[in-house]
Amino acid sequence: MAADAALLADLPLFAALRPEELDLLAQAVDLRRLQPGETLFKAGDPGEAMYIVVSGEIEISVVDRAGQKIVLTGRHRGDVFGELAMLDEGTRTATATAIIPTDLLELDRADLLLLVTRKPEAALHLLGAMGAMTRKADLLLRTRVARNVQDEIDDQRSLLERLTDWIAAFSGSMTFLLINAGWFAVWIYLNVSGRASFDPYPFGFLTMVVSLEAIILSILVLLAQNRQAAKDHIRDDVEYEINVKAELEIAHLHEKVEELSDDFRQRLDRMEALLRTSAEKRP
Repeated sequence: MAADAALLADLPLFAALRPEELDLLAQAVDLRRLQPGETLFKAGDPGEAMYIVVSGEIEISVVDRAGQKIVLTGRHRGDVFGELAMLDEGTRTATATAIIPTDLLELDRADLLLLVTRKPEAALHLLGAMGAMTRKADLLLRTRVARNVQDEIDDQRSLLERLTDWIAAFSGSMTFLLINAGWFAVWIYLNVSGRASFDPYPFGFLTMVVSLEAIILSILVLLAQNRQAAKDHIRDDVEYEINVKAELEIAHLHEKVEELSDDFRQRLDRMEALLRTSAEKRP
């Protein structure tokens, strides 16, 4: 489906083109419509065109060696994608899927040549889009290294959560026990000895204070346990990632060992053949 010149004029990549240039480009490019969940292209497909999002959203993703889907980025109105495979004439390095109903402009190499000829600044825009994708991929590679569970939890704690964790940890210490025993003894001594009478026997006010302290501390301990459960969940995820990476590395080492073994056997076969030929040639 051919595009409309007014549609092209609303996109940042074509904003500087003159009306006659927009009309010429509109006759060359195609407009494609995708439904939610529809795949535009998959990793490994030939790259013959680049795309610009007119409306909607496109998800760019890859699948790692463990079979897990990794979302690289999302593309929205005015964003360019698919230019890498078109420029180097290689295969697609990622999969593009429509998240919602999406309209796209499709430009092949001839359309791109026409655009760059009319507007050289478009080449810089394409380089910027490729640089953003490279930065995103680098960030994903860094974050997919085995994470430190403690840093993962601590970096996200608010001030209130830090205070809750500190109180829960302090309430389970010997220092906390001695402090409570000390002020209980002082409280009882003052009221029994007659030096003070703010809470006479049977120490109802003390009982209420202790009950409130127990309630508050139990809630704080439960909150700390919930945070520990979340930390254990992240630890399980990290251990799973490490196990998967270890399995992949072991499988890769097995492949290398098998390749070396095959090469070694082939060398032995050639040496045996040479020795056999030399023996046959002797008088």
